[in-house]
Amino acid sequence: MRELPGATLDSRTLHAGRVFTIVSERVRLPNGRETTLEVVRHGPSVILIPLPDPDHVVLVRQYRHAIRQWIWELPAGTLEPGEDMETAARRECEEEVGLHPERVEQVGAFYPTPGYCDESMVFYRLTGLTALETPAAPDDDEVLEPRTFGLDEARRLVAGGGVTDMKTVLGLRLV
Repeated sequence: MRELPGATLDSRTLHAGRVFTIVSERVRLPNGRETTLEVVRHGPSVILIPLPDPDHVVLVRQYRHAIRQWIWELPAGTLEPGEDMETAARRECEEEVGLHPERVEQVGAFYPTPGYCDESMVFYRLTGLTALETPAAPDDDEVLEPRTFGLDEARRLVAGGGVTDMKTVLGLRLV
């Protein structure tokens, strides 16, 4: 049996925000049935794995209003208009960690929530880190504090429930 792709029959925007758009789409599924789905349209994001040396990683403690908690996570961000992925990874490292990477290497790309969102998270290993003379400012909606952890310590933090962010759990498995 040949699998047919789904088709969008109609689409309307329910919400258009700064970071994402929510659409309601009337679709024909690969099995021929029609239904209406709500989809979050979100541009790709870069997830950073900043490694000051092979045994250490920089995480950020960040306040996340949606869950009303401070959490430890890998630094991450979205692309500026017209920006390529590697440039975004370098910029986010400077803004969130205060370090400039000499090397940026893509180590994976994953969809965190493909059931309702098209965001792709692209993971980068950043090495050859040097401190900026003048640290870049974080975005207006960011409250964060970077800290260097031993990789073993960061992995123990995950195992003990001290890291609850899925992109961080996955990212630490990529190094």
